[in-house]
Amino acid sequence: MNVTSADGTSIFFEQRGSGAPVILVGGAFNDRTTVVGLAEVLSDDFTTIVYDRRGRGDSGDTAPYAMEREIEDLAALIAHVGGTASVFGHSSGAVLALEAAAAGIGIERVVAYEPPYATDEHPRGDVVDEVRAQLAAGDRDAAVATFLQVAGTPAEMIEGMKQAPVWGWFTALAHTLPYDLTICGPGAHPRGSLARISIPTLVIGGGASDEALQAGARAAAEAVPGARHETLEGQDHGVLQYPETLKDLLTGFLK
Repeated sequence: MNVTSADGTSIFFEQRGSGAPVILVGGAFNDRTTVVGLAEVLSDDFTTIVYDRRGRGDSGDTAPYAMEREIEDLAALIAHVGGTASVFGHSSGAVLALEAAAAGIGIERVVAYEPPYATDEHPRGDVVDEVRAQLAAGDRDAAVATFLQVAGTPAEMIEGMKQAPVWGWFTALAHTLPYDLTICGPGAHPRGSLARISIPTLVIGGGASDEALQAGARAAAEAVPGARHETLEGQDHGVLQYPETLKDLLTGFLK
């Protein structure tokens, strides 16, 4: 199925289950297929929506890119399900979910799993331009490697990934990496807009994640008035591979 966003872009989505609507938002290197497992886990209690963010899968893409266009995409999906919905976001998708909540587009409850906010004082500021330049030169491998390096992936792990099937998946979505970097913002610090969020907000960090990701989750929770912070023990940033571990926490919060 498709909805049409405010700028005319077609956004493809799948809907399953019954109950109150919950829209699931993936992060970098994600399309709708990466959140389907969680959608199925939640579909006994909710109507779940998974979608291809613009530029991915079966959705369209319209230049120029801006984070506001992705918020409009979410607004179109919310309109489709009746004007209100809860939203779950993972990684940069969590940042998008929080910014959409701040924009007041009909989100009733928002869950953010490990929004990758930085808590250091001197982050790199040239990452978006660097990745764009690599993509313009046709070097998707370099763009992916740069993104992973900035995300804290060790160099030896990146080299190992290049030899694995997953690298082809990464490079196929490389053109969307500037979108995720733009969403996270300059320096990837929580924006002041999060203080405008007035709906119930749950921020989750994985107990097995590295300290930077856990600190980013705590920073997000501190930036949103009244937000609840939880640690999901035994899980890390790859939690979408184990969606059943999220079921009880999400169901309890979203119902």
